[in-house]
Parts: sequence; C-alpha cells; structure tokens
Amino acid sequence: MPDDQAPAGPPDPDDERCAAPPAFALATAADLQDHLMIASNDLERLQTLLQDASDGLMQRFYAAMDHLQALRPGLDDASALDAALQEMGGAVTSLQFQDMASQLIAHTHRRLRNGADLLAREAMGDDEDGETVVEAAPLRPNPVTQAEMDAGSVELF
Repeated sequence: MPDDQAPAGPPDPDDERCAAPPAFALATAADLQDHLMIASNDLERLQTLLQDASDGLMQRFYAAMDHLQALRPGLDDASALDAALQEMGGAVTSLQFQDMASQLIAHTHRRLRNGADLLAREAMGDDEDGETVVEAAPLRPNPVTQAEMDAGSVELF
C-alpha cells in the first residue's frame, strides 16, 4: 500500500495524523471565534446607534421643513424660503446613506457570524446536542451599489 493512503479500518491512535488538535490550536481558534463574535456584536450596536441617529435627524428635518412651510403665507418674496426648503430636501435625501450603511453592517455581521460558526465547527467539532449550526454566509459580495447620491439612486438587494 502506498504511504500516502490510510489503511482501511479504524484509525490508529498512535498515528499523529489522527491526533486531536493541540490545545493551543483550540485556544487560538476559541479566541479568534470570540473576537469575531465581539466584532459582530459591536456591529449590531453600531446598527442600533445609526438607526436612532438617522430617525432623530429625519424627525428634525421634517419638523424644520414644516416650520419653513408655515412661513410661506406671510412672505412677499418666498425665494429664500424655497431655497431653504430645497436644501432641507437635499439633506433628507442624503440620509439615504443610513440605509446603505445598515445593509453593509448587516451583511458584514452575517459574514463575521458565518466565519465564527465555521471556525467553531472545524476547531471544536459537534457537541452532544448534535451538529454545530453554521449561519449561512451572504450570497452576494456587496449588498448595495451606489454611484450617486440622488433620490432613488440606491439599489437595494
């Protein structure tokens, strides 16, 4: 039998190719998995902060636009008001970045979680409860594309 083929039958416990991974490799894998999970959790917190900030900005922009609109009836020349309303509308449109950022954060979170799950399964194997569950990786490399920042210019996945 050639040397590069394993013999049929149960593995030989004395064969170093069948030995369990060294303890430092498991510890390193566990540390790496912890770091991936921490980064994933940080992304979730960032997502929440970004959403809260975006919601607050949108409410303030819409309130400011309402106040500006209320000034229109008392003005002889509304050109400055119209310019201010146009600027406010542009600011609201610029908040589309929040949607893109949220999609990128969610995408990265799924990738990190998939990596952590795969690492855990490969390094530590299945446990007594059964096969290790691995969250599926995103199918697309990029969840959102954007070439310009105009109303409707964001392509959602």
